[in-house]
Amino acid sequence: MKKLLALVLCIAMMLPVVSALAASEYDVTEPITIVWWHAHEDQLTEYLNYMVDKFNAENEFGITVKPQYIGSYSEINSQFISANSAGTVPALVTCNTSYPAAYGAAHLCEILDPYIEEYDYDIEDFGEGLMASTQYDGEQVALPYLISTQVMYYNKTMADAEGIVMPKTLDDMEEFLKKATLFNEDGTTKRYGTVFGGWDYWYYETLYKNNGVETVTADGKTDINSEKSVEITAKIKEWIDAGYAYYAYGDGASTNMRQLFIDGGAFSVFHTSSLYDTYVNRVGDNFEVGMAWLPGSSDGTSFKSEVGGAAIMIPAKASQAEKNAAWQFLMFMTSPEINLYWADKTGYFPTKASVQATEEYAEYLERKPAMKDIVAMAEWINPRNQNPAYDACANLWRHALARIFNEDAPIQETLDQLAVEIQEQLDGK
Repeated sequence: MKKLLALVLCIAMMLPVVSALAASEYDVTEPITIVWWHAHEDQLTEYLNYMVDKFNAENEFGITVKPQYIGSYSEINSQFISANSAGTVPALVTCNTSYPAAYGAAHLCEILDPYIEEYDYDIEDFGEGLMASTQYDGEQVALPYLISTQVMYYNKTMADAEGIVMPKTLDDMEEFLKKATLFNEDGTTKRYGTVFGGWDYWYYETLYKNNGVETVTADGKTDINSEKSVEITAKIKEWIDAGYAYYAYGDGASTNMRQLFIDGGAFSVFHTSSLYDTYVNRVGDNFEVGMAWLPGSSDGTSFKSEVGGAAIMIPAKASQAEKNAAWQFLMFMTSPEINLYWADKTGYFPTKASVQATEEYAEYLERKPAMKDIVAMAEWINPRNQNPAYDACANLWRHALARIFNEDAPIQETLDQLAVEIQEQLDGK
């Protein structure tokens, strides 16, 4: 009897230890269904469902992910803010890469560092720039999973035939545009050297940033009316007025720009690398599509670009059980196999360095050769401006440039007034 009592006491003493070893705050302990809000349109449904079905069938925890299309990134943002106020958030949210800083500042998303540590997740496989793009105040608040950057698409067939070299620096643009532009007999433009995507400041802002101009500086100011900013703006205005370049702005600007390129009316366009498949498919056999890094600084020292595309995050107000299940799905979605599959099917590029060592990646580059140079320079991709007011300020800048380029508004005066408006926005007035 004494031996039996001793054995019972021994087991009882061990139970808390075993429980402590087995249990974790971040474990999935029972089957659960979670909802994922995303912005991926119909053409991607087949591939999205493949990944979700694969996860639902293969995960060992009984997790079921239900994807729900909400609309554009801005629509998701609006609904997420409303859902957060109501306390009815989903377990996962896809967001544009411009949002993590604002979400982090408002404490709307779960800090992922404890999950990363608990599961020994190799966050550094993304590279420093992509990690920073999904951080706030040094903490990981989202993961990058559909990443793009700014590029110049160009007609490689014309480039080879006419000996046209893509510009490496801002100073190279002048010579490039003169070679790439063709005029009709009456002096009107037959083929633009390039088209700037004026409906989104993101497409051309690195022309300014690589040359030291910041719409919002690190100390919450602006130098958008600086001497260098005026110089660059004046030069772009000169190219537009001469018929070398076109600033696509207003309704249908994106569609019009793409069609101009496809029809041979533009030698090159400033756009996002995520549309590589779209351009190649639309062009068909008419010509080969090339893709080049955007021009860097005039002195050839800076060639930075900015992250685009989408991040995925876990709302802070989700339940802990939902968060734990969501983390399992995040690890799956950013695994090398799924990372390459998703990038291949969407037109974005792989975000993990480990992917580049696989046989599948080599085969991917055989089918998409223009991606090679862009992915190779991925270490130059930087986070977007982390100031929560940046998007509003940069859009004020975009509209001001449209007045300068398309309506002949005076450059210095317009940028001086813009600087006042941006500072008021930053000061919360």
